[in-house]
Amino acid sequence: MFTGISLFKFLKPLKSVTPRNIMLFLAILGPGIITANVDNDAGGITTYSLAGANYGNDLLWTMLPTTIALVVVQEMCARMGAVTGKGLADLIRESFGVKVTFYVMIALLLTNMGNSISEFAGIAASLEIFGISKYISVPISAIVVWLLIVKGSYKTVEKVFLVACMVYVAYPIAAVMAGPKWDIILKASVTPTFRSDSAFTMTMIGLVGTTIAPWMQFYQQSAVVEKGITAEQYAFTRLDVIFGCIMAIVVAFFIVVACAATINVQGLKVETAADAAMALKPLVGRHASTLFAFGLFNASLFAACILPLSTAFYICEGMGWESGVDKDFERAPQFFWLFTVIIIISAGLILIPNAPLLKIMFISQVVNGAMLPFILIFMQILVNDHKLMGRFVNGPIFNIVAWLTVVIMIVMTLVMTLDMALPGAIKGLLTF
Repeated sequence: MFTGISLFKFLKPLKSVTPRNIMLFLAILGPGIITANVDNDAGGITTYSLAGANYGNDLLWTMLPTTIALVVVQEMCARMGAVTGKGLADLIRESFGVKVTFYVMIALLLTNMGNSISEFAGIAASLEIFGISKYISVPISAIVVWLLIVKGSYKTVEKVFLVACMVYVAYPIAAVMAGPKWDIILKASVTPTFRSDSAFTMTMIGLVGTTIAPWMQFYQQSAVVEKGITAEQYAFTRLDVIFGCIMAIVVAFFIVVACAATINVQGLKVETAADAAMALKPLVGRHASTLFAFGLFNASLFAACILPLSTAFYICEGMGWESGVDKDFERAPQFFWLFTVIIIISAGLILIPNAPLLKIMFISQVVNGAMLPFILIFMQILVNDHKLMGRFVNGPIFNIVAWLTVVIMIVMTLVMTLDMALPGAIKGLLTF
């Protein structure tokens, strides 16, 4: 039984650091780091930037519990993939039926379409800072994304994604260049702060909500399966998941710190991550501003690959169709056509003058908020199924942590969804 105590067995393979253990870890490295870091996308960076710009260091304390929640959720997905050899959509179809799976897939398709559109919007906004028109940057980026996935192998694609993860170091560097007061930051990181205004509450919910999204669970598990990771190798995969989650939260932490130490101190107002990058230039210098803008471009391009890819993965798995980056149009036509159509629609909408992008993004966020609790409950039922998981089911201690995470996420997601559904929510979203 996979008890809470056994969670710490991830250290066992590294008790003796041998060349073999190091090589095994490097071979398995990828799904955990890539999935966690791609969630620092255009929407995530905007949320972190606004949190720091509007509230300084007051929300830094949320990073620690968010890290725990992220590790718990992503670890369960990776474990299910390694033990069963099947993706999450596959398991939902087999356990809950085709009808339930169909409705889940439709809702997630709509959600990810809106998210994919926001990534191309991030590409356009970040490169416009460097004087490149969206009519050049968006089509070229769409072609690069399409060629990478359609023409590349899984190993090649994964290597490119891992390099993209390393580029996130731009944000810690930008934060250090901003010259924050580290003693104040350390205190804020462990001291919960609350305010009575609804905007602060929404920002706090947004910080947590932007870190755990439904697509992440599906992509994480599918990536573990496609890489061929088994239960015997899972100790190293668990390390990959934990390291990736921590890395993603560290990046988010430094984005908040950079904006808190500059934009908030000066009392400036920004509405997007691109605005934050521009605001840093006169406050910190051209280099910090450039790093921030380049980080936004990297994150947006990275997510523009992963989000359509994850959508194609879970829809094909849910419907029982062939899927996988190592296949081609002939062997997995639905998989590659889905990916292609999502890229074309997402990039195309950005190029249409006066397209209702905010409305599309708003609807996708509402659907995302409504779907997350269901996905987390599906996961908990599946990971505790002895017939499915055998000795790898959650034990009592780990179940308490996991269910507590689920309950908190459900409550926070419901609050966020209800707030967004109220009259005037779109106006509030513009200032969020």
